Amino acid sequence: MSGASLRLGRLFDSGSGRSFIAAIDHGITLGVPTGAEDAVGAVERVVACEPDAVLISPGLLSKTGDHFARRGAPSPIVRADWFIATTDPHLAGYDEQYRVLVSPTHAAHLGADAFILFLILGPERGAQFADNVRILAQAAEDAHKVGLPLIVEAVAWGHRVPERRKDADLLAFGCRMAAELGADAVKTEWTGDVASMRQVVDGCPVPVLVLGGPKTEDPNALYDATEQAMVAGAKGVVYGRNVWQADDPVATSRRLREIIHSGPALVGS
Repeated sequence: MSGASLRLGRLFDSGSGRSFIAAIDHGITLGVPTGAEDAVGAVERVVACEPDAVLISPGLLSKTGDHFARRGAPSPIVRADWFIATTDPHLAGYDEQYRVLVSPTHAAHLGADAFILFLILGPERGAQFADNVRILAQAAEDAHKVGLPLIVEAVAWGHRVPERRKDADLLAFGCRMAAELGADAVKTEWTGDVASMRQVVDGCPVPVLVLGGPKTEDPNALYDATEQAMVAGAKGVVYGRNVWQADDPVATSRRLREIIHSGPALVGS
């Protein structure tokens, strides 16, 4: 077994084979998000929610590593890239740009158990998409050399696909491409129903994790979508604002863990 395979396995529960990942990497693109004004305190609250892993920026991991340095702590996953989208009001007037910010070697030095990069499926310029693809293939090789698994976040963002964010055909294309480029797991949108999500999962030969997006005002809708995603075959979720912006993050996380790791959601999978 390779180091990358070993570390990938740490992200998933030995009983359910699934993962509840909490994300706290939003400051890279959102600045000072509501509910995470105190960055270090937000990481402490997220870890207290007992996720299997935490998606975190390199700077925050370097400042909060003590919360991960114990038996039973969640696995840290380092966010290693950045995308300017003109839809972000703080960056209005800029064109789309994509940059890798952290190498797998540096992520490993920080103590990461995995490394995550975007695959952006709708940028305005074809050259940017081609560069993104090349970067992912090289990152898979470089990450595996230092024993880190690569997670690819395949998202329908960009000027070319403004209305296709949850399009199952496009997301299935992106997730399969990510796996073919060397991703060990993919993170992508919940498409909205079991049948279309199955299309994404069935076409991807590596574990599929569902992202959460903006906070929903209806917790029951979040729980229902999570259970449906598990029924569709997803291997877990990566939720950020729906965890640390919740009225009771610990209780919300407890319910999510029950859904993700319990037996009943396996029915129909």
